Amino acid sequence: MTFGAEPFVHPALFYRDEHEYLAGTVAFVRAGLASGEPVAVAVPGENLRLIQTGLGADAGAVRLLDMREAGRNPGRIIPAVLRSFADAQRAGRRVRIIGEPIWAGRTPVEYPACVQHEALINAAFQGREVTVLCPYDATRLDERVLADAHATHPLVILPGSAQERDSAAYAPEHVVARYNEPLPAVPDALSFRFTAPSLPQARRTATAEGARLGLTDRRLQDLALVTAELTTNSVVHGGGSGELRVWAADGYVLCEVRDRGRLEDPLAGRRPAARDQRGGRGLLMVNLVADLVRLHTGEDGTTVRAWFAR
Repeated sequence: MTFGAEPFVHPALFYRDEHEYLAGTVAFVRAGLASGEPVAVAVPGENLRLIQTGLGADAGAVRLLDMREAGRNPGRIIPAVLRSFADAQRAGRRVRIIGEPIWAGRTPVEYPACVQHEALINAAFQGREVTVLCPYDATRLDERVLADAHATHPLVILPGSAQERDSAAYAPEHVVARYNEPLPAVPDALSFRFTAPSLPQARRTATAEGARLGLTDRRLQDLALVTAELTTNSVVHGGGSGELRVWAADGYVLCEVRDRGRLEDPLAGRRPAARDQRGGRGLLMVNLVADLVRLHTGEDGTTVRAWFAR
C-alpha cells in the first residue's frame, strides 16, 4: 500500500500551551476560510471550546465536532469524521480539517488503535485535495507518542514555530506493522466455537452473556450486530469457522472473534461504504458501533476485539 502523496497534506502540530495551540489551529482555520475551503475541526471538547472562542464569529462557518465523542473509537474517525466531511464537499475544492485523535486521557489499550489510525490517514487520502492538521500536546503526551507522531506525519510543526518541515522519521507503513501486535491474553470468558449453521446460536449466546454482564437496550443490540458481522466474516473469509469469546473488564463488555483468515487490507473497516456497494460493510459497522476496536492479523489468523461500555 502506498502511504501518502501530494496533493494530500498531513502535518503534525506540536504545542506546549494554549497560546501555541490557538496560534496554530486558529490561523489554520482562518487561512482555509479565506481561501474558500470547507473547514472542519474535530478535537477534544475542552480544545474545541478554545478554538471556538478564538474564532469568534468565524466559528459559525466551521463544522465543529467533539473528538471525545465522534472519535471515541479511533477506527471510526476516518470513515465517520474525516471522509464523511471531505466526501460531502464539492469536487475540486480543497478541504481543510483539524483532527486531534490522541490526547493525554487516552488509555494504553486505546493507543495502538490511535497511532494506526494516524498512519492510515496517509493512505486513506492519497491523491486527495485535503489537508489534515493533527495537534499533539508536547507537554502532556509521553515521548513514545511524540516519536510516533513524527513517524505518522510527513510534515511537522515544532513548538514555537509556524513553519512546516519534513519529518525525517516518516514511516507510516512501519507504524501500522509495529502496532499489529497480539492482543493481551483473554481472562476466563465465555467461549463458543461456530460454523455457518451455528451463526444464529453464536449471536444468541453473545447477547445472553452480554445481558448477564450488564449490557442493556441499545448496547445489547450493538453487541448482537457486532457478533453477527464478525462471525459471518469468519465463515465467509476466515476459513468457515471461528471462536467467539465474551467477557467483562474495566467497565466494559468485550466481544472477540478469532478465525484462521488473514486480513491483507489495513484500511478494511475504515472506508465509507458507497451507496451502491453490496456487502463489505462488516468491519465498518463494527467500527461505527463499538467504543473501541483492536485487531491483530498474522500467519495463524485474525483476532478482532470490540469494547462496549456498560
